[in-house]
Amino acid sequence: MNTQKILVTGGAGYIGSVLIGQLLHAGHEVRTVDNLSFGDDSLSAYMQNEKFELVVGDITNKDVCKKVVESVDSIVHLAAIVGDPACKQQPERATSVNRDGSRNILSAAQDVHIKRFVFASTCSNYGKMSDPDGYVDETTALKPISLYAELKVEFETILMNLKHTSIVPICLRFATAYGLSPRIRLDLTVNEFTKELALGRNLEIYGEQFWRPYCHTTDIARAIILVLKADEKIVSHKAFNVGDTNENYQKKTIIDLILKELPEAKNKVSYVAKEEDPRDYRVNFDEIKKSLSFEIEKRVPDGIKEYIDLIKSGTIIDPDSSTYKNV
Repeated sequence: MNTQKILVTGGAGYIGSVLIGQLLHAGHEVRTVDNLSFGDDSLSAYMQNEKFELVVGDITNKDVCKKVVESVDSIVHLAAIVGDPACKQQPERATSVNRDGSRNILSAAQDVHIKRFVFASTCSNYGKMSDPDGYVDETTALKPISLYAELKVEFETILMNLKHTSIVPICLRFATAYGLSPRIRLDLTVNEFTKELALGRNLEIYGEQFWRPYCHTTDIARAIILVLKADEKIVSHKAFNVGDTNENYQKKTIIDLILKELPEAKNKVSYVAKEEDPRDYRVNFDEIKKSLSFEIEKRVPDGIKEYIDLIKSGTIIDPDSSTYKNV
């Protein structure tokens, strides 16, 4: 695509800090707005880049939103209280940011006729599969069963119903993320399980049979860039699952993959029976592959190796620090 000026909300976060690097590498100008609730270390590599601009602010502030949308071509809206546990812990803040803040940034975008608006949604919107042997896809009814997913579905609905607008709205339902990022997270399934076993700790697994899809941070960022440059007719008012159909895993399978790299940790794992889990979904990702020729470049075993190397290198002095968690 031609070089653009792109606003990334929540750019200091786990996905945003990866995306910014890819956008700058591709020659785009990037402005990000972030309240820096987890600090600004994840953006340090970009601070001296003349094509990068950081605005410290919160999208719940309408004046901030009006300021940051000025003179940008497209918006990637990532800013949110992310994840079921974080939203459950602070529901009022989650509603303020994920609902009201999202509406603020969209309203500001409409006022200045932004070309494209990409919204970071989630596969958690599918809730629990009705067919335990099947898959869900973009045509499946959304059944959010957490505040996090409810707020994502609500804003998706607003975007998909936009009419008489110059904006091209696109919703991306991300698989559960894993992998390296300038903002390290050690509280996500693949990363956390790998960390615990790489440190030689005991690990209890609850509900090892339940399904989730997974996608590496770099591939999620690549998918965002792909829809930014895609033909409007293909992506406008569309939702795409982001991931790969072969990357659906049960928790036990993830543990088995980790133990291939850390066989000495075999006796450190125990399983706790759990027959019910509010979230259990296996996702089909054929649509983004068919419509946009999207192919992932990394798979879960790659992420496992990354985190084993990270933990064993001693780079992270305190792996239990709240710095590496959303809750």
